[in-house]
Amino acid sequence: MHGKRVQNYLGIAVAGFPNFFTITGPGSPSVLTNMLPSIAHHVELVSDILNSAREQKKPVIEVEPDAQFAWTKHVNEIANGTLYPRCNSWYLGANILGKPQVFMPYKGFAAYVAKCNNIKATRFRGFKFSD
Repeated sequence: MHGKRVQNYLGIAVAGFPNFFTITGPGSPSVLTNMLPSIAHHVELVSDILNSAREQKKPVIEVEPDAQFAWTKHVNEIANGTLYPRCNSWYLGANILGKPQVFMPYKGFAAYVAKCNNIKATRFRGFKFSD
């Protein structure tokens, strides 16, 4: 976490937690989409990452902190181009007194899939595979 912001990479992994993946987590389109395609996309993406590690014979998969920071910054920039961060909503956590208010979903499923495809094409830039 950086300050009071939740940080992750692609909404599926967090630096410092090797080999731990989440499905439709913060930083992914998740609640802004039809969840079934989002879940299916994440399962396929994580499967591709695991297969890449297996092919490289590198069993440890970690998120690079710089990639995580850049992704979180990008998610926030996209969100700030919308009205979501400017309203009192459960999307921000406004329904819980004292909770820091942060908009965490990624806005735009097609753009998200394109970003993930680009990362996959670069042999999973942002992930570090090791022994």
